[in-house]
Amino acid sequence: MIDYQPEDYSNYRIQRAKDTIQEVEIHIANKFWNTAVNRMYYACFYAVGALLIKHKVTTSSHSGTRQKFGQLFVKTGKVDRSLAKHYSNIFEKRHKGDYNDFYDYDEETTLHLLPLSQLFIEKNEELVNG
Repeated sequence: MIDYQPEDYSNYRIQRAKDTIQEVEIHIANKFWNTAVNRMYYACFYAVGALLIKHKVTTSSHSGTRQKFGQLFVKTGKVDRSLAKHYSNIFEKRHKGDYNDFYDYDEETTLHLLPLSQLFIEKNEELVNG
């Protein structure tokens, strides 16, 4: 049995975030707007998970992950509030796109979210590696 260390998990999740954000471009090229928003959220979620694991913090839900991220990294100034708002925003958009009937995103909205998601992942990766 392999004995994984917290660093192994955080590195895995950062890589998963980076791979997932690359998937988004395929969904955008195929005009799958809701799927692209969903994958952007999950890429950001994986990046936050990497950061929490690095700091030995565990959560059991998406809401718990958001709460701990805010408490430990936003309120302390390690992550800019405007960037943190993107995480909350993309969470809400993913939820609406996945669960609400007749809720479809468009190209403009989706393309606006992509660079913010990429920046969010980069910032989390810096904190994981820092």
